[in-house]
Amino acid sequence: MGELFNLDNKFFQGMNKMLDCVCLNLLWLLCCIPLITAAYVAFVTKVVVFWLVCIPTALPAGAATTALYYAINKTIRHGRGYIWREFWGSFRSNFKQAAVISVILTLVMLMLGLDAWVMHGFAESGQKVGALYIVFLIFILLVILWANYVYAYLARFSNGTKAILKNGALMAVANLPMTGMLLVAFLVCAVLVAAVPVVIMVVPSCYMLIENQILEKVFKKYMTPEDIAAEEERNQEFYN
Repeated sequence: MGELFNLDNKFFQGMNKMLDCVCLNLLWLLCCIPLITAAYVAFVTKVVVFWLVCIPTALPAGAATTALYYAINKTIRHGRGYIWREFWGSFRSNFKQAAVISVILTLVMLMLGLDAWVMHGFAESGQKVGALYIVFLIFILLVILWANYVYAYLARFSNGTKAILKNGALMAVANLPMTGMLLVAFLVCAVLVAAVPVVIMVVPSCYMLIENQILEKVFKKYMTPEDIAAEEERNQEFYN
């Protein structure tokens, strides 16, 4: 009976991690509200100029996504540190680089989105060329997967912005099975949020946990044995 109410047992540890995931999710949403609002207004009004507002609002969202990956990896996966400190520490230290990356990715997404919108208009008018909007939607999905690698890479390693963008793309192509798993997980989460919007309060952090499980296996392929051993030692020292 004593073990049942022991706060160190597996049940309470699992509940504590679930609570931490919810808290991290709320921190991420707080930073992404401006981007979500801007994208929603632009989508509803269908005014192209409003999409430009997504560029500045993407700055905190990019840093928050990097911070969410970092905090999930360090606190949820390996039990090191505290969610508030790790999230905001990563947010501040990576903000400038994440901001540059966010502007680049957002511009690419906006251009592809505009092309898809124009082609969809052609499709509705009966022109065959309009079917190309599907191609542009696929490209948008590929950019989202690229962003998954890029922000996770930024959270885990120090490198130049150009190298991060390049390495993220190369890793995504070189590890297609893992990228495919990310795609399935992303689509499932997207459908969930679209069907039941309230689950956005927890789904992003759950997706990031899945992403972390996948991408850490990818990243280890490119880490030296010394780096892997040092990281495993840090994790072991914390638990001991």
